[in-house]
Amino acid sequence: MIWDEEFETMPREALESLQLYRLRKTVERVYATVPFYKKAFDKAKVHPSSIKSIQDLKKLPFTNKTDLRDNYPFGLFTLPLHEVLRIHASSGTTGKPTVVGYTRRDVETWSILMARTLSCAGVRKGDVVQNAYGYGLFTGGLGFHYGAEKLGATVIPISGGNTKRQIMLMEDFGSTVLTCTPSYALTLAEAMDELGVEKERLKLKIGIFGAEPWSQSMRQQVEAKLGIDAIDIYGLSEVIGPGVSVECIEAKSGLHVFEDHFIPEIIDPDTGDSLPYGEEGELVFTTITKEAFPVIRYRTRDISRLNAEPCRCGRTHVRMDRVTGRTDDMLIIRGVNFFPSQVESLLMEIPGLEPHYQIFVRREGTLDTVEVQIEVNEKVFTDEIKGLEALEKSVENQIKDILGISAKVRLVEPKTIQRFEGKAKRVVDERKI
Repeated sequence: MIWDEEFETMPREALESLQLYRLRKTVERVYATVPFYKKAFDKAKVHPSSIKSIQDLKKLPFTNKTDLRDNYPFGLFTLPLHEVLRIHASSGTTGKPTVVGYTRRDVETWSILMARTLSCAGVRKGDVVQNAYGYGLFTGGLGFHYGAEKLGATVIPISGGNTKRQIMLMEDFGSTVLTCTPSYALTLAEAMDELGVEKERLKLKIGIFGAEPWSQSMRQQVEAKLGIDAIDIYGLSEVIGPGVSVECIEAKSGLHVFEDHFIPEIIDPDTGDSLPYGEEGELVFTTITKEAFPVIRYRTRDISRLNAEPCRCGRTHVRMDRVTGRTDDMLIIRGVNFFPSQVESLLMEIPGLEPHYQIFVRREGTLDTVEVQIEVNEKVFTDEIKGLEALEKSVENQIKDILGISAKVRLVEPKTIQRFEGKAKRVVDERKI
């Protein structure tokens, strides 16, 4: 089912005409009301009147996360605070969080986008949505909550954590949809196994997972363990929260970007040059319907590519590949670049290994070293020491052959790696640089 057929199936020419109209209005708005944007546009020698086609978007300067932090807390708002209905903020790993605001219309737009998102993922009116994303300043919980209500589904606002209670309510309330991070979905599956709760006792049919990169192999594990269709979702607080793009349940082949609200680009992360459809690079978004907190050419640091080929679901908006990593979590070890998600994809293909791992980066003298700790299943762990050592060596060789890095692999017993209710912390950097 397509929630908003008029816009989601709009012909490309009509869509680009709508985008241009909304883009020009947005550029005029930020230029007139946000000193940061006026200064940035003037420095780039571009004026709102310069935007005469969608291609002119490239004339506009980028916005970075540091710009948001430099204008903390409300410097990028287009309206005074008394006209802002709600404030959210990113968790922020360092320094102060990035703050975003919503007008009443922004909240309604977000609700509609999330209703689209859930519908695209296969959720229908009458479904019971167990929302295990965090509520509060994080946009995940409330974004899903409002979208599910807009769609007409029943919401269980359980938030994250309290895993045993999650499973009890999942069974007792007849939850049909689970929303959380993919790593927490695996934690729930693991806990179900410990409690003796078979997946057949649940009514779950769909899981919508995001907030962290995850591989196709992890999708297959989640689907097998929970007996569901696992759907990938993408969003970020700076753009709107969840609701930027999502896979359709019909194809599960790329995430449909809602282009009537967001204009996506792929750029070369080093040069800033725009790249054509099909080439991998850094994902950039411009919002074209937000009131309180629009962003112009926001650099997400996420690595993806765009695909304009028609999808069999009937939606005409471009699709983005699942995010494979970030330009700022890319590891460089002795001149070799790689992402944690690449390690995950490799590990998930090896029998006997569990989908729980961490990568430790250390410095010994002047050289960087990598250690990958990965859980094995009960059967492998009870095997002879020689068998474990042989498996470690095999995994080390595969990492070397496929990724080109030398890593020490340490197999650890089940339930050893820390579990996370939100985003999983896959990399522990112990270097003192």
